[in-house]
Formats: sequence, C-alpha cells, structure tokens
Amino acid sequence: MTGCSFNGSFDRLDNQILDRFCSQILPSIHHNIKWLDVECSSMEDVLLCTSYPYLCGLGLHNIDKHIALRIFTEETPLTHIFQDKISSLVIDVVQYGSFRMNDTSNSNIFANILTLFSKLKYFDYRSSFWYQSLFEMSTTISSSILLELHIKLDKFTDCLYLLDGRFDSLEKVFLDIYQISTPEIVINNKKLPKLKAFSLYSDQPTFQYNELIVPLLHRMVNLEQLDLHLVVHCEKRFVDGYNLKYNIINRLFQLNKFLFNIRSCLYLNDQICLLSNEDCQHSFNDFKNNKIISCVDYFQVFKHGQCHIYSYPYRAKTYEYITNNFPGGLFQYVREVSLYDDRPFEHEFFVKIAKSFPFMEQLTIYNRNPQKNKSYEQSKYDNQHLSPIQYPYLSVLELLSAHDDYVEQFLLDIKTSIIRTVNVQVLLSTLDRITQSFTRDATRINCGKLFSIYVPRDMSISTQLKDYFPHTKICTI
Repeated sequence: MTGCSFNGSFDRLDNQILDRFCSQILPSIHHNIKWLDVECSSMEDVLLCTSYPYLCGLGLHNIDKHIALRIFTEETPLTHIFQDKISSLVIDVVQYGSFRMNDTSNSNIFANILTLFSKLKYFDYRSSFWYQSLFEMSTTISSSILLELHIKLDKFTDCLYLLDGRFDSLEKVFLDIYQISTPEIVINNKKLPKLKAFSLYSDQPTFQYNELIVPLLHRMVNLEQLDLHLVVHCEKRFVDGYNLKYNIINRLFQLNKFLFNIRSCLYLNDQICLLSNEDCQHSFNDFKNNKIISCVDYFQVFKHGQCHIYSYPYRAKTYEYITNNFPGGLFQYVREVSLYDDRPFEHEFFVKIAKSFPFMEQLTIYNRNPQKNKSYEQSKYDNQHLSPIQYPYLSVLELLSAHDDYVEQFLLDIKTSIIRTVNVQVLLSTLDRITQSFTRDATRINCGKLFSIYVPRDMSISTQLKDYFPHTKICTI
C-alpha cells in the first residue's frame, strides 16, 4: 500500500499502519479488491498477506531497478501473481546513484515484464532511466496481446521500432519522446490498421515534423483519437489550422477526436507575408468540435516568431513562453510556467498569470526589458485587483534571465504575497540592488520566506546577508 501526496508521488506507509492493513483490513476485504497500488518496500507484505481472487490491476511504485531485474527474472513468491492474475500494470522503476551509458537495464526490465505477465493488456511503464534505448539493444521485445501502452522514450527510433509490427494487437499508444530527430536506420513503415488512439508528447523542438511525424500519422489509417503535444521548428510557415487539416484531418477518415498543443517557431528572414493571430484563428473555422486558442508573436529584436495553438480546455502540465498576447483562461492542470517577451511585463500581466494558473508550482521569467508602468496605482484594474498577488502553490521561481523589475515584482510585499517558502534562483548582485544592500524594509518580509538562494562559490557571505535571509539556505554555485 502507498500514501499519495499532492503532486502524485507515492510514499512509504508507516509500519504500524502497514501492519494493520496486512493483518486486519486487507484479509477482510480481499475478495472485493481488483486493483492494488503498492510501494517497493511494502510490495511483498501486501501482495502475500492474503489471496486476491479478483485482482487484475497492479501499480508498483518506486521500484529500484535492481529489485525490478530480480523479481521479473527470477522465480519468487510473487511470480504466480504476476503471471496468472495481472492484466493491467503501472510501474515506476527508479535508479539510484550513477548510471552507465551502455546499461541495458531499461530494455531488460521492459522485456522481462512482457514475458512474465502473460495476460498483460494494459501497460504503463515509467522509468527514471528512459534515456536508455528500449529496442536498439533487443530484437526480442514483443507482445501479441498488449492492447494499450503508455511509455517514455529517448528517441524517435524507438517509436518506429515499437510500431514495426512486434506489438500487432495495440489499439492505444501514448508516447512521451525526448527527441524527435532523423532515425539512424530504416524501419518497417507498414500501415497500423488496429490502432484507434495515439498520443505523442515531446517538449523538445523538432525540425522533422513534415518528414517524421506526418508520415507516421498517415500509417494509422483507422485512428479515431489523436493527441499531439509538440514544439516544431518551421522553415516558411507556422503550423496552423490549414496545416492540420491538410496533413492530418483529411488523411485520417475515422478521426473523431483531435486534441493538440503545438508551439511552432520560425526565423524571420525578410518574409513578406507573416501570419497574424487573426489569420491563425480564422484557419480553425472548420474545427467545429473543439474550442481552439491561438497566439502569434513576432520578436523583431531576436528575429524570430512563434505560434501557439491548442485545444481548450488545456490539459498539459506545462505552458511555456507565454507573452503579453496571452489571452488568459483557466489552466487547472498546469504546474510549470515560463514567461518570455521582448516587451515589458506590467503588474496587470502578473495578475492575469496568477488567475489563469491557480496551481502553478514553478515559474521562469525570460525578459530583460524594464517595466514601463512601475507605479502600482496606475494599474488598469479596479481597486479589488490592487491587493498583493498570491501564488499559493509556487515553490520554484527562476529569475536568472529577468530584469531587476521582475525580481522586485516578487519581492515587494505590496505587489506579491509569498505564502509558502520558495526556492528562488537569482543573481546575488540583483538581490543586492533590489534590497538596497540588504537593508530595504519593503522586501524584507518576502525575502524571509525564500527557501534558498545561490551565490558565487568564491564570495564571502556577510553577516548582513545572513541576517536579511534568516530562514534561507544560502547555496554556492
């Protein structure tokens, strides 16, 4: 059994609680249990304390890779449960300590699970060492009965191996791929008629949208549900509604649900016709079943532009490179946010951010331009919005690429109310200026709530600095 925290992590149960579950609670309800979530340290206690006649689903969390290699390879008291009962499996495999690039543990664990769990239909494989290729080092990984797979992969090559026919019963595939780049080898590209649902998530930029992603989708001739989360570098035009309709919708005749979150970027090389946000929004007029939001920006200083299009409501955990053109809305699933622009962020912009992302935990600001309207009273919002902005769940604030004004925005207690301790990444020289050499009263309250700050390794830490940050961990970099 496990305890689940707010962020979804699974923690070890107290021994007394675990003993009570195993000796009293589980034996009394064992005949009603169809799914169990267990943490590594309590796995054998829970699974062996009684019989589970109707158990078919299992979540194994925080499983050390060495333990995973043992229990899925050797004969253990758990083998018969894995082999005879489980048709749905979620597993988190973790690695502690250093790693070797030629380590094949990821591939071995994945293959052993597919061999051992002879009834497995649903498989959600989460590995902390996903960067190790799954298929390049093994040609034996396969399953003829697996219907649904969730997995994180390092390269697009692994995706092609996965869909080369060795999993010929797959109906639903959910992929998180770190890098989408040209594969090293040519792999079977036959049609995938059984595939009904496909999700592709990658937050690293790819230059291969037309060459790799679009042809892959064309193989899914009977696809009914599609979810794309991509960052695409384009040469001439952004990915807009016309692009999606021409390349995807018109080619997938069974498609009835299409969700997407695509940020496309291009370099400005004296293009004559640049897509406006109005043009982009107009390209989605035929998308009747979804509410589509678009946001187009051009950064003349940096000579590039970006176009962000997404289905609303937005379900991703990250929202990156938000600009002043951000239309607002409610984003309850987002935990990580980054702000980017070559125009200043004024106070009312941060009011909008706080309202739009009520559960934001991490915020990064990329903006070197000073605020033009620093006077708090000149805000366009009415008086009820002039109280300090609150970020109730914010725990990480990255300000290394932010102008002093945005550091001040968060440290002045009349502008921002810091509710919990925050890990702030900011230059000490910036803090020195904002706090007036660690004497300013207006920033003292919020500075007292900083969990940690970073200073140069060769810098001596003064008593004045320590006194101004009484509860803060001062780290060297």
